[in-house]
Amino acid sequence: MKSKRQQSDLIIVGAGPAGLSAATAAAENGLSVTVIDEFPEPGGRMLGQFHEERGHWWVGKRIADELIEKNRAQGVLIRCGVSVYGMLKVDDMWEVSTSHGTMLAPRVLLATGAAEIPMPANGWTLPGVMSIGAAQVMTNVHYVKPGKRGIIVGVNVLAMAIARELSVSGVSLASIVLPPGGPFAGKAALPKENLQLLMSLSHLAPSPILRFGGKIANALGLAGIVSSLFPRSGIKLWDIPLKLRTKVVSINGTDRVESVTLADVNGQGEIIAGSEREEAVDFVALAGGLYPLAELASIAGCPFIYTPELGGHLPLHSEQMKTPVEGLYVAGNITGVESALVAMAQGQLAATSICSDAGIFDHNGESKVAAAIEEVHRVRASALIQFHPGIPEARRKIYRMWQETFGAGV
Repeated sequence: MKSKRQQSDLIIVGAGPAGLSAATAAAENGLSVTVIDEFPEPGGRMLGQFHEERGHWWVGKRIADELIEKNRAQGVLIRCGVSVYGMLKVDDMWEVSTSHGTMLAPRVLLATGAAEIPMPANGWTLPGVMSIGAAQVMTNVHYVKPGKRGIIVGVNVLAMAIARELSVSGVSLASIVLPPGGPFAGKAALPKENLQLLMSLSHLAPSPILRFGGKIANALGLAGIVSSLFPRSGIKLWDIPLKLRTKVVSINGTDRVESVTLADVNGQGEIIAGSEREEAVDFVALAGGLYPLAELASIAGCPFIYTPELGGHLPLHSEQMKTPVEGLYVAGNITGVESALVAMAQGQLAATSICSDAGIFDHNGESKVAAAIEEVHRVRASALIQFHPGIPEARRKIYRMWQETFGAGV
């Protein structure tokens, strides 16, 4: 049975780090807030995340619980298991169509996060093949190991971060290897491109020697030379072999995953004849990276821009988290793929902008927004997890485009 039309001052779509942080900040300033999420419980992808952050463990489940408790104490209505399938602006009110009826608010914040990029491979429909995010959720949210021994296909920051989590959780991983070549993988199947990415993110390396060496090699532009000298047996990261000269050819099995066929490749990513061999595994985690989950912004009429440093197509927005569509705001990975810490800071910034636009702050709204922007800059500069190089400059380009198009308005 569908509910009646419910009205709030602010509807937030997405109960992840950005949405929950925004809800807390908005409610603290007197707005009535409803948070909607299609998943059965709030927290988003934070629930499965944990990593070392400058000398201590950052545990997403703990942070999510703290945010949820703050929201409930502030009277925020969190509605999970609710899907949004439409948005329409009627006069000064947004009508948000959901699986549980229509919800109304003058302002909407989209904090829908990011989704995983599919990474096809021969045999990828077998039971036991999953996205690396699914392996993370199984292990860290449901406490079920995805298998006895697995392999990660795809070399990127998402793969590195979750590989570490799986290893700490006692999941056995044979190695991390390159995806098969083809139009879907593109440059992700090339040793040089992957090494260039890793060198640009060398600050994530587990040892000071690797961090220093990565910085030097990156500064000297040595990715091509280093990739040609990269050992075929790989190098160990947290006891997991990282193999930049090996790609998966196929995933094998009858009723489920039983093995993968691997092959060595040259510097151009071409298979070396006679190098094919089988590796026994019972699960495969495909790591294709992330892209902004922004379909609702398109439905709402927001224009898009393409920014590869931030994960692809994303809604045009200002540094204050406003879109050109009146009453529509964005925060978190929908604005570009970054860490949960940045998403939380963006959520607080979006809430500050919303309260300022609603006249909550009287004369000092601009200074509060400016302070929230500076906090996003600070968090971004210090965040350990960064999914792509070049994020700060990409952000500056977007905001310059906004200023050139809209000035200080909208």
